[in-house]
Amino acid sequence: MTAKTADGKEVYKTERHYHTQATDCRTNKMLYGAQVKTQYIRDTALQPFETKAETFEIFLPAGVRTVDVTVSLRYEINKPANFIEIYKVERKVSLDR
Repeated sequence: MTAKTADGKEVYKTERHYHTQATDCRTNKMLYGAQVKTQYIRDTALQPFETKAETFEIFLPAGVRTVDVTVSLRYEINKPANFIEIYKVERKVSLDR
């Protein structure tokens, strides 16, 4: 996700990664590496037709009231430079009512 001012200056950029996790089907304990340590993990996988809600807080520089926000959902194949863009949305967000 990126946020840019009207003149094109990037004021915010972040990424979220979703991965399948190595757990068994009954619990959220780690499946591999249990001989070293056992830990609970958070499932960040995206399931088919599942809705995920994310919240982003953007602190704007002084004097900036409006930004152009671009959000892109991509499927990465082996490395970040090799991806398929699944969905992209662009919106103008303003602090003014």
